[in-house]
Amino acid sequence: MTPDRSLPEITVRGVLLGIVLTFLFTAANLYLGLKVGLTFATSIPAAVVSMALLRAFRDANILENNIVQTVASAAGTIASVGFVLPGLIMTGWWTGFPFWMSFSVCAVGGILGVLFSVPLRRALVTGSDLPYPEGVAAAEVLKVGSAGAESAAENRAGLRTIVMGSVAAVGYSLTAAMGLTASAITKWFRIGPVGTGVDFGMQLALVGAGHLVGRAVGLAIGFGVVIGFWVVTPILTFMQHNPEAAELVWAKQVRFFGVGVIGIAAIWTLAMIARPVIGGLLQSIAASRARNAGKTLAIEERDLSVGTMGIGIIAMLGLAGVVLYIFAASGPLAAYALPLSIGGLVYVFVIGVLVSAVCGYMAGLVGSSNSPVSGLGILGVVAAAGLLALFVKPGLPDGANAHLVAFALIATAIVFCAATIANDNLQDLKTGQLVGATPWKQQAALVIGVLAGSAVIPGVLDLLNKAYGFAPLVGTAPAHPLGAPQATLIATLAQGVLGKGLDWTLIGSGAAFGVVLILLDIILKRSGRYGCPPLAVGLGIYLPMGATLPVVIGALIGDWFDRAAKDDETRRRGVLLASGFIVGDGLFGVALAGLIVATGSGSPLALVGESFATPAIFTGALLFAALTVLTYRRTLRPGG
Repeated sequence: MTPDRSLPEITVRGVLLGIVLTFLFTAANLYLGLKVGLTFATSIPAAVVSMALLRAFRDANILENNIVQTVASAAGTIASVGFVLPGLIMTGWWTGFPFWMSFSVCAVGGILGVLFSVPLRRALVTGSDLPYPEGVAAAEVLKVGSAGAESAAENRAGLRTIVMGSVAAVGYSLTAAMGLTASAITKWFRIGPVGTGVDFGMQLALVGAGHLVGRAVGLAIGFGVVIGFWVVTPILTFMQHNPEAAELVWAKQVRFFGVGVIGIAAIWTLAMIARPVIGGLLQSIAASRARNAGKTLAIEERDLSVGTMGIGIIAMLGLAGVVLYIFAASGPLAAYALPLSIGGLVYVFVIGVLVSAVCGYMAGLVGSSNSPVSGLGILGVVAAAGLLALFVKPGLPDGANAHLVAFALIATAIVFCAATIANDNLQDLKTGQLVGATPWKQQAALVIGVLAGSAVIPGVLDLLNKAYGFAPLVGTAPAHPLGAPQATLIATLAQGVLGKGLDWTLIGSGAAFGVVLILLDIILKRSGRYGCPPLAVGLGIYLPMGATLPVVIGALIGDWFDRAAKDDETRRRGVLLASGFIVGDGLFGVALAGLIVATGSGSPLALVGESFATPAIFTGALLFAALTVLTYRRTLRPGG
């Protein structure tokens, strides 16, 4: 698609709208990520909202709407830093999230992700046959939205669908906060000599997340739930003659089995994509040489210049070194601050380039939402902690280990931000390629989105910490902590590698099972059937059932909806409904956190006491089912 080049692309109103959407979606994604360990892609919802709102201006166009979704897409990825930074609270190093340190970690890492992935565009976007599912979907939404009067009606219907999903999610969460409905159905029990349990979180956001990840990933997560809760947990409770302690056995032992599965799956992923990534880099270098030879490039082929990219990388690495130095100088590691910051900088550059390439490739292969950035984060923190354990820890004084763990987490957070934004950048550039956008303008817009998301992250994390808190790795947990499953895992690994000890037997057993899953995935794919993504199975084992079982149900509902839908417009509205569920739940969670902090009450909206807990399960199950059925049936109707 070649649009009229007289059309404005980057506009003040478009950038401002993108920033506002980034604020909202980042807050929602942080809450969802800390609640269940998943985040959602924000490009399509942002594109729909942009087209609906900017239609009021006669000169609004597809390129401007594309810039809005590019800015706001950062919210779907930069919020993943919530998988790492809360670990500093859990290990006891931080008591809150200092603004400038938290902002700098996110901004520096995110901008490095943009810059690291610029040379990959030609190799992995224009010069490959990778499907980029979310990038293509966003482009289709933008094309439909610019097609005329008929698309105006579709835009309005799409916006209504997002609002309906958000209102339904807020409505249920509000009744749960009042105590009138239950937020989950949980029961741990024994069956003869073994123990197990059932846990179902009643949050529409989880159903929406399942719809977005799709049937294949949803079923793989469901398989992990079966393995973790109904196979490994009963076996371990039987072996330990302790069926009454099923919940404790899962939390303290089975999750490490899941860590082994996730770790081996992440390594396998890296091995499988190493050759395509290296080939893509070589193609990118060849294309750069051709440009330098004087070849005129079309507007659609103009990236940030090599000089701009080089200066930007040098500047960001310099700032990363400053951040690492300041962090290392603020405690027992002060005497080692300079060598630590230099070593940390080398780690950020080398590992950052590697994971940016890997995540960019994975975004093209399976989409940003399904890209295994959490698995790469796990490998990243193990690498950082392992290097520190080998070369730094032996010469440290007593009492410095906690600071060393925190330093490993900070370095990993920078790399993690680079990986997630690189993951997002190539997806955006695929959308831009399909609608005729200018690459360098999109890359600049994503930098704006990174800065906007980074600015809101410290405040939201601080608010959630004050309202709910995070369970410490050692000590007493708050009354109702956010689960933060990914952050707990990464912090636990950092502590374990640096001396607190890990259950390597269970991790090894999980890795062995992961090898079996990899072989099963290969066999299924070669037979022409759906695969069994081993990383998704590992997440099903590791994450709480209350967070994963609704995702599985949501994936099945989404699959049914797509088959029941009569056209692509209706299927797109299904995606928007799922996004609305997540946005509504996420924003309500953040708003409730503010109310908790303001009132000092853990249940500021409660209308009934604990005596209503049992009736609340029944009223909750009925209302939850009714809202799910009614909203999906409404979305299936022609015109939404």
